[in-house]
Amino acid sequence: MPELPEVQALVDFLAERVVGLAVTGVELGSFSVLKTFDPPPQSLTGVPVDAVSRHGKFVDLDCDGVHLIFHLARAGWLRWSDALPDTVLRPGKSPIALRARFSDGSGFDLTEAGTKKRLAAYLVRDPDAVPGIASLGPDPLSPDFTREAFGELLHGRRSQIKGLIRDQGFIAGIGNAYSDEILHVAKMSPFALASSLSPEDVDRLYAAMQDTLSAAVAAASGKPAKELKDAKRAGMRVHGRTGETCPVCGDVVREVSFADSSLQYCATCQTGGKPLADRRMSRLLK
Repeated sequence: MPELPEVQALVDFLAERVVGLAVTGVELGSFSVLKTFDPPPQSLTGVPVDAVSRHGKFVDLDCDGVHLIFHLARAGWLRWSDALPDTVLRPGKSPIALRARFSDGSGFDLTEAGTKKRLAAYLVRDPDAVPGIASLGPDPLSPDFTREAFGELLHGRRSQIKGLIRDQGFIAGIGNAYSDEILHVAKMSPFALASSLSPEDVDRLYAAMQDTLSAAVAAASGKPAKELKDAKRAGMRVHGRTGETCPVCGDVVREVSFADSSLQYCATCQTGGKPLADRRMSRLLK
């Protein structure tokens, strides 16, 4: 799933290409991808794109006060073309969920792999009309998100820290991959309780979050949309690297599996050398 750094790179990529152009069409390859009905897609025809911005993992094209917003979910992606084909997109006839066309002939397709169709698009007059945006927590790279603000958010929370920092209602934009990376940099167990963290732990976690996300945004900046997935994978220290060597201490990167996801960590760096119980593998071995 694209997370804050990749989504920001997509925003920058689109802003360079579409701000100042007019929308010439929004076509649906899947009726279910559009979660709103008013205004209709036809209302964007001929309307200029004023800005492209990010809300957590949502991309927002502001078209003269009407917002085309999309969330790529786990398996969605944006495919850019400098010259889109003239063929009109037909619902149910293509893996493309949505196509947006612009006045210079360019445009993008939103595609989604797999059978679980979670990619979502919205046409709204106010971004807060999108439920996922209205409930977002603070952006971790906002100037207002200080160490003190982070400490106040953590105060009294008894949740495990990995689940908490990837909760979009707590902090916007961090998912499974970057939560693994942040916790590895912070030398912290993913199962540590937020309420158990000392002030020094919070200092370390906040610094790891800022450094990891800022570095990932910088690394993704300027890359074409088609290169962002590979660049994200290449930049990971522990996430997706089960069985490989930890780049910090040389221990093996371990994994804990869940029903539909997994986390990766280094026991030496993060848990005092103690492997975490992998409950799913334990059940398989019985």
